[in-house]
Amino acid sequence: MLKGRDLLSIHDLSVEEIEEILALAQELKAKQRGGNGYKLLKGKTLGMIFEKSSTRTRVSFETGMYQLGGQALFLSDRDLQIGRGEPIQDTARTLSRYLDGIMLRTFGHDNLVEFAQWATVPVINGLTDLLHPCQALTDMLTIREYCGKNLRGLKLAYVGDGNNMAHSLMYACAKMGIDFTAATPEGYEPDAQIIQNARADAHKLGTFISLTHDAAEAVKDADILYTDTWISMGKESEADKRRHDFAGYQVNRALLQLAAKRAIVMHCLPASRGEEITADVFEENADIIFEQAENRLHTQKAILALTMGD
Repeated sequence: MLKGRDLLSIHDLSVEEIEEILALAQELKAKQRGGNGYKLLKGKTLGMIFEKSSTRTRVSFETGMYQLGGQALFLSDRDLQIGRGEPIQDTARTLSRYLDGIMLRTFGHDNLVEFAQWATVPVINGLTDLLHPCQALTDMLTIREYCGKNLRGLKLAYVGDGNNMAHSLMYACAKMGIDFTAATPEGYEPDAQIIQNARADAHKLGTFISLTHDAAEAVKDADILYTDTWISMGKESEADKRRHDFAGYQVNRALLQLAAKRAIVMHCLPASRGEEITADVFEENADIIFEQAENRLHTQKAILALTMGD
């Protein structure tokens, strides 16, 4: 279903397509841990364009392509003519002649959309300021591993900035039947159009998307608590103001006690202990958080295999 397709947003995927990604991710994870990897992309090359630096995105995509039998090329904007003003449409069409797929990690989501419109090979969203679909799909795999295969009826509480992670989690939860509540300070709410889209998806499954400025209200009886950095890349100049504005939105022991008894805590990393999460809560949930980090590899391998495979 996904062969030759772009993956720019979870909103564009059907429930069946998400299930296909998660099922293959689980299979690839089991095979890799058993020492029996699949060479599903032998002879294929992925171009990885980074306008935003990353640890997990680069290493997981590059390792994933190697494990699938292909190779990955790291390309920063300094390596490409696009960094010197070449039109996106020209770069996209040129690279499509050399590569079998392109992963783009950038700031503006509109640039990603334009790139995908002109590329003739699959384009994967490695992160934009608006969306981070690979991470949110990874999170669905991790939640399934810790909370059971049937995700419907679970409650996920997101505490912090209404950023790209909040947006993609909202989309993923809506598609998978997870009730989603976001607690953000005033002025940091998620994008209105994404809220509308996610609520339309959630309505089909009878689940809800809700927003609040009260962190305690959001996490009440939640099965999953999720947080992200208060200061995303590109927001460093706002650091002091954000630390002040987000002071009441820390995932700490007091907040965790309001959640369901067996609630898990998730973080997409990198984490700033003492800001969005306390050190003790982080370390008590470290096994989950680093399983979540590992699952980026397996989920992205599934995405690569399904979009770029023969």
